[in-house]
Amino acid sequence: MIEIKPSLKTVLKRLKLSGILAALPDRAAYARKAKLTEIDFLELVLQDEIDRREQTNLATRISKAGCEQEHTLDAFDWDAPVTFDRDRVRDLFGLGFLDRCEDVAFMGPVGVGKTFLADALGHAACRAGKHVLSMRADLLLKTVNQSRADNSTEKVMRGLLAPHLLIIDDFGLRRLDDRQSSDLYEVIIERHRRASTIITSNRSVEEWIPLFADPILAQSAVDRFAHNAHHVVIEGDS
Repeated sequence: MIEIKPSLKTVLKRLKLSGILAALPDRAAYARKAKLTEIDFLELVLQDEIDRREQTNLATRISKAGCEQEHTLDAFDWDAPVTFDRDRVRDLFGLGFLDRCEDVAFMGPVGVGKTFLADALGHAACRAGKHVLSMRADLLLKTVNQSRADNSTEKVMRGLLAPHLLIIDDFGLRRLDDRQSSDLYEVIIERHRRASTIITSNRSVEEWIPLFADPILAQSAVDRFAHNAHHVVIEGDS
């Protein structure tokens, strides 16, 4: 076992490279066995640190996003008895829609995989280094409303507008009141063509308008979203 000098530990700590320490003895043993040059050994341990930081950053992005860790495209059950445009969905995972600031609507009955695919896209976006936030529609609107109590509404709204991808899950379970209609309108309008939004719903886009308290706000928000969105209708049993 190779002993690491306290002075080296101090230097690595000052350089914020303490993560190297755990694998350093094994890497040093490997370098001797493989007869690596000093430069190759240095490159090896630094690449280890890059990989470690990237994994840590990815885990942090996924955690902050609110996406499920296990929801990935590889984990999707392609043999499930549901039908949808699979080529279109696979194309979405190329993430070109994020670069174009386009939106996505996953629509279908309960239990057909809408949330899974939305979260999987969020997971893929996190892996690509994007800032992602996933929230249930009711929780999103509740968070905005509660922010008025401590005058943090501006901060909360910035948090909803900033992500490269915002996932609004389970929209359309109940009708919106005046304030909720206004809040959701603002989120959709402010993100329009500036960043991407995914909405999952058990209702078709045409059924969204009556859910708003104000039909004018509804028409404006839904028209903008629908015109800019990839529509994925999923049919089948739960």
